[in-house]
Amino acid sequence: MMFLLLSVLRVMWNRATVCSRGRLAPSTSCPLLPSTLHRVFHRERQDLCHGRGPVSPLCRGHGPVSPLCHSEGPASPLCHGQGPGRAPAALPCRSLSSRAKSQQAAKRYPLLDGRIRSVFRHVFEENLRNSEAVIKRYSELLEMFSKGGGENAILRHTQRNKKLFVRERLKLLLDDESFLELSPLAGLNMPYGDIPAAGCLTGIGKICGVWCVFMANDATVKGGTIYPIGVKKQLRAQEIAMQNRLLSVYLVDSGGAFLPLQSELFPDKLHGGRVFYNEAIMSAMRIPQVAVVCGSCVAGGAYVPTMAEEAVIIDKIGTLFLAGPPLVKAATGEYVSPEDLGGAKLHTEVSGCSDHFASSEKEAYECIRNVISTLNYDPLPEDITEHDNPLYSPDELLGLAPRDYRCTLPVKLILSRLMDGSRFQEFKANYGTTLVTGFGHVEGHLVGIVANNGELSHDASLKGSHFVQLCSQRSIPILFFQNTAPPIAEPTSISQAEAHSNRLKAQASMMAAVACSAVPKITIVIGGCYGSESYVMCGRSFSPNFLFLWPNARVALMDSRHFSTVPQAGDSDCTGDESELKHLKKKLEEESSAFYSSARLWDDGVILPQNTRKVIAQCLEIMEQQKYQVISPWQYPVIRV
Repeated sequence: MMFLLLSVLRVMWNRATVCSRGRLAPSTSCPLLPSTLHRVFHRERQDLCHGRGPVSPLCRGHGPVSPLCHSEGPASPLCHGQGPGRAPAALPCRSLSSRAKSQQAAKRYPLLDGRIRSVFRHVFEENLRNSEAVIKRYSELLEMFSKGGGENAILRHTQRNKKLFVRERLKLLLDDESFLELSPLAGLNMPYGDIPAAGCLTGIGKICGVWCVFMANDATVKGGTIYPIGVKKQLRAQEIAMQNRLLSVYLVDSGGAFLPLQSELFPDKLHGGRVFYNEAIMSAMRIPQVAVVCGSCVAGGAYVPTMAEEAVIIDKIGTLFLAGPPLVKAATGEYVSPEDLGGAKLHTEVSGCSDHFASSEKEAYECIRNVISTLNYDPLPEDITEHDNPLYSPDELLGLAPRDYRCTLPVKLILSRLMDGSRFQEFKANYGTTLVTGFGHVEGHLVGIVANNGELSHDASLKGSHFVQLCSQRSIPILFFQNTAPPIAEPTSISQAEAHSNRLKAQASMMAAVACSAVPKITIVIGGCYGSESYVMCGRSFSPNFLFLWPNARVALMDSRHFSTVPQAGDSDCTGDESELKHLKKKLEEESSAFYSSARLWDDGVILPQNTRKVIAQCLEIMEQQKYQVISPWQYPVIRV
């Protein structure tokens, strides 16, 4: 009898396990379970897969859908999985009530001591003077680049061509809120000259309450001609859209590629054609693609609106063709007007390349806003929870931004001016102290913190590896505050070589943990970004969701200020060596500035230290939006017929 009872229980347990794992449809009952137990298992399964709260982005992969996900109620992270493989960089399914509870718990975190001691005062003042100087330069560059191709070009664009300036277009398109502009200094001092903002504005703003990536050509810069840096900027914006599942809006006003640089624009994998490829891939991923033809779309530029899922074209100013009237005249001797060749009426009534006809720019952007309202996104919840401001002034961050590595102050002074209530739950506080790790909140968002506080030692690397894996396990986004030390001298003894090798192994462990972590990551370079340690701290090569620099930041393989200018004794050609070394120092000094880096899109922009908390909070909100999307199982892009 006992044997029979155990056999029945084993069968019941196996059956319950199968049910709870979703291998049976939710309507399927487990006949061997007593009715009470069956109700318990059914209720727990529903709570697990259909929890109350917003749908997690982890719920929407591209693999087969579990049968548990077909019953009523929002899906859980266990449903709609991607099957085997790496999980997407996304946040867990967390309701507002759980966020409120998390914030209440955070009020019990220890307080950070953010007082600047008298022993640090002289370093603080030196850093402050340097910050004021670089911020002044930064403000001048921003002012210059905000005018696009210059005042004369803007007058010609607006008065003769009857078009709106690109920043005025964004005011009509976006909600009346601040937006996050990406890489505004791109195109500064390029080998082929200054290309203000790379000839296009990119960023993230809200349209009808939905965070969207926008890519808007600025036709006042070289007539909208596309340069290599412009292609790179658009591809980075698309990468952000893909990584964070953000709707993409294209405002196209382009004269096509700059032909003298065609070898840097056309043939390679990450050249111009990749923009069109990304449009199709994102459409297949159910990331909507919409476009406005608000000017000339010639050659490659014509594919952007044609490959969009919905496109609006503006009468009289919007035209779409592979070759314009001058080439038709040269090839056939026939004159044809831009309107007849590729105007709004032609493409909405005959070719079908555009879906909506707009008689004015204002009407076009209203139409796009209406299109976005049809996307079936759940409304983003209003922030009903309050958060505490830091106890210390963010303006003091200017004195904490290191002029160089030797002027670095304890990183907790910076964290005390960024975390909610200046509270921080530190992890392994007494181990590997040259790396600070722990948990805090930024405007109510729970985050893991990894911050340089000196050279990345063996113990610090192991600690960082452990902590990054914790965050990945708990689905907590990670903030990296990077101020890596310049590379140390080569070992001169066996013991030093052994210590060096152990350190490298520990750093490799942390590097692997960072690379394989599937949670969102934001990197802020607050000082130095030197050598291989910058990879360990989630540098550009490790694909953080966002990477920003402070104006004082330095980005280089090594610090030019650590070079010796004294030639070696007995060197017969010491004069030549010294001259070459000075030239190399000058070159490295110029190329390691934050502005040089941002001009080449090695980051997503330079931000002011006192604005860091606001930018981080925006990025966290942007990355969190994807869990409110309603995703259909459709697996193909929208293709025009």
